[in-house]
Amino acid sequence: MPSPVTLDGHSLTLDDVVAVAIGRATVELAPVARSRMLRAHGVVTALVAANTVAYGVTTGFGKLADVAIPRHRLDELQVNLVRSHACGVGPLLPEREARAMMLLRANVIAKGFSGARPVLVETLMAMLNTGLYPPVPEQGSVGASGDLAPLAHLALALIGEGTLYRGTDTGDAAVLLASVGITPVTLGPKEGITLINGTQAHTAIAALAVVDAHRLWQIAHLAGAMSLEALMGSPVPFDARIQDARGQLGQAASAALLRELLRDSEIRESHRDNDPRVQDPYALRCMPQVHGPVLDAIDFCAGVIGRELNAATDNPLVFPETQELLSGGNFHGQAVAMALDFLAIALTNLATIAERRIDRLVHPDFNHGLPPFLTRDAGVNSGFMMAQVTAASLASECKVLSHPASVDTIPTDGNKEDQVPMAMGAAWKLRRIVGNVRNILAIELMCAAQGLDFRLPLRAGRGAAHGHRLVRELVAPLGQDRVLSTDVLLLADAIERGHFTAGVRAE
Repeated sequence: MPSPVTLDGHSLTLDDVVAVAIGRATVELAPVARSRMLRAHGVVTALVAANTVAYGVTTGFGKLADVAIPRHRLDELQVNLVRSHACGVGPLLPEREARAMMLLRANVIAKGFSGARPVLVETLMAMLNTGLYPPVPEQGSVGASGDLAPLAHLALALIGEGTLYRGTDTGDAAVLLASVGITPVTLGPKEGITLINGTQAHTAIAALAVVDAHRLWQIAHLAGAMSLEALMGSPVPFDARIQDARGQLGQAASAALLRELLRDSEIRESHRDNDPRVQDPYALRCMPQVHGPVLDAIDFCAGVIGRELNAATDNPLVFPETQELLSGGNFHGQAVAMALDFLAIALTNLATIAERRIDRLVHPDFNHGLPPFLTRDAGVNSGFMMAQVTAASLASECKVLSHPASVDTIPTDGNKEDQVPMAMGAAWKLRRIVGNVRNILAIELMCAAQGLDFRLPLRAGRGAAHGHRLVRELVAPLGQDRVLSTDVLLLADAIERGHFTAGVRAE
């Protein structure tokens, strides 16, 4: 089990999110965070006692901010807010994304700007630690005032309404909470809006996607190195001097990784002095120039998303030092939405170049002496013909999905919220692209391994040869035609589990 993750509102990392969302690490609260929350809650309590007009505490919400709420109905106000905003539709978030969202919401409340009691964080942590998570529809958020609908579905479970999941079991939220000794929260002033106002739904998807993206970037090099060897390509374009002459960091890192994966290649030595080709096609020769900017994009997006993990995104924010509530717009998801769109574009480029390498491997006019469609009995057998078609379909879909969501806006809430980022749409689009790229790389690994089989007994470069062995641990060489979707799914699952990543990191 991963080590426990301590929430303090300031130090949560992408690795922590993965540890809790996927690795099921337990979560605990830092004492200093509890103290900050109590101080902020004291400010809210004082404002209510003084009958002070404060948005979302003693008033309605959004366009109804001018409606004053009597003190005896303040708790009702918060519960009605949660119920009315639980208006999502569409597919449910996968468990890992729902857990990530719960973690991020707990962390932002623990930061101490929300004015909520520690019991909200404690209840979220208890749910995480006992495996409970809510059904959260992924559609219905425009990303400002935060992910209202998805977070409202989470808040609904906290107050014991609706349903909850535990593994594959589902049941009444109040019953499942009671089964693990958790008491539903009775919301006080500002606590409903505290639970639903923020960027944590799309940021949860983003955090997991950027980690997945970096893994895919590594695997793209392994698959690319294997393809280059199978096609008897040249590693000369990866020479460090060429990269230094340009000075792009991602490109240099990409070329360095390719050099290591191709080191000690017997295949390379077999055609070093007698290859009639002057230059390889771009899909091989320009891997650093295409893969490299993808790493730059991942690094940029990881910075934006990493900062958002510890961002105070409520409205209004409570500042105990001055006893003030200040209304602002930290709930607006533009920063993460743009990063998500950027990452979608970057990963689509990984998809398109990988698909071109697959085509080179199977195309009898371009595959440098390999059998047509990588089968010795072409005609009776189709070999990997349709594998390339599937890759082309997935790459094309990535292109459609990489149209940016963050440039769109539709005014909402009676035009009070008149410019919104559509961050949630950007998030689930990216998730789809991540899955597509994973499947394309699985197809490339499968085809490249078959190509390397035909180059035996010549051995590929050290890293590429290791990748070949890892593929063959899961998928047998293709002799007679068989159903290939099973092989692709096996390899895609292995990519997600990290089966190939250790081999890349070793290089």
